[in-house]
Amino acid sequence: MSTTPTAQLAAAGVSIWLDDLSRQRITSGNLQELIETRDISGVTTNPTIFAGALAKGEAYAAQVAQLAASGASVDDAITTITTDDVRNACDVFAPVFEATGGVDGRVSIEVSPELAHDTAATVAQAKQLAELVGRPNALIKIPATKAGLPAIAQVIGAGISVNVTLIFSLERYGEVIDAYLTGLETAKADGIDLSTIQSVASFFVSRVDTEVDKRLTAIGSADALALKSKAGVANARLAYELYEQRFAEPRATELLDAGANVQRPLWASTGVKDPALPDTLYVTELVAPGTVNTMPEKTLEATYDHAVIAGDTVTGAYSDAHAVLDGLAAVGVDFADVTQVLEDEGVDKFIASWKELQATVEAALKEARA
Repeated sequence: MSTTPTAQLAAAGVSIWLDDLSRQRITSGNLQELIETRDISGVTTNPTIFAGALAKGEAYAAQVAQLAASGASVDDAITTITTDDVRNACDVFAPVFEATGGVDGRVSIEVSPELAHDTAATVAQAKQLAELVGRPNALIKIPATKAGLPAIAQVIGAGISVNVTLIFSLERYGEVIDAYLTGLETAKADGIDLSTIQSVASFFVSRVDTEVDKRLTAIGSADALALKSKAGVANARLAYELYEQRFAEPRATELLDAGANVQRPLWASTGVKDPALPDTLYVTELVAPGTVNTMPEKTLEATYDHAVIAGDTVTGAYSDAHAVLDGLAAVGVDFADVTQVLEDEGVDKFIASWKELQATVEAALKEARA
């Protein structure tokens, strides 16, 4: 029997990725330590994470001074700093990448969220980031906006591995799978080795509960209140059901037979926002083979400390999950509106974090030039 909950989670087929990265983590050996002691097999980043890392600053001082002296612009400085961190993290994870045949050992870097509604600019920056990082275990993060969908297909088609982020609705997830398969078909036609392309589809969990619970509280009926804190898990479980269905269809199986990989569901936003809920809720209730759970460090440590991993908690729960969504509709929650609000908010939040990152770097460059 595996000795720790994180080891049990990994044994159940869940890849544990840390939703955080900083230069300090890499240089101090902390990232390597988490691989060895917490069973993490990848890292996800976003503008918020880099803004936080750079705000602490000390580990970046020498590079910022060098960039300031060279006359680098704010955006060029951000690109240099973040791609350096991701490249170095990729090197830390290289043994995991090798050991898992390229499935894990992945480090994600996101295109600028300001490009979320610009397909061509997203594709161009995705290719640029992949080239600058220059590591086969990098994943380029592209949001699942309407403009993001054709960008995902084009970037996958170019043979670049993609983390599709900001997915909230089952309908949009179906479109993401279509974009992935379209990209694979393009890559296959161009003679690219399909086995080298990996993708994850990041389904956000806790934010769904935050928005739905707010609406259920406003409705206030007993039926409404009984559904609180159930939507996020139910929605994610139905995403896994859709994943199982779609990758068993002929269009997908033909590509899989040609060497392609499935696009794994990834559970994101797994830190519990409501203190009344168990702090490992979005881990223990979403255990299924071939998934990824990307956790903030607080959730990772809670999981390691006291999570009870009871095997697959997803595939036997589809009827209950459908009942939750049916129940939401019955009490008057417009779930399509919920997911659209969350997508719009998600883009806005990442843009705000991007601007915060720009301001942090701008201030650091100015100080270095003073």
